[in-house]
Amino acid sequence: MGRGRAKAKQTKVARELKYFSPDTDLNALERELRSRSSTAAADEADAGRDDEGDEDDYAQWATRH
Repeated sequence: MGRGRAKAKQTKVARELKYFSPDTDLNALERELRSRSSTAAADEADAGRDDEGDEDDYAQWATRH
């Protein structure tokens, strides 16, 4: 007997989520995306420097042994 009520509640919630469109703050979204892209670009630049350093470390190690 409880299954019918649970399914009805799920259907109601799903319908509300599907058709409800809240006001979107596009300026806040733009700021968030910009901050993420600048952080990702900085991380990629740092990763590139780390890779170059690894090759130098190996070259130094290989000449010692």
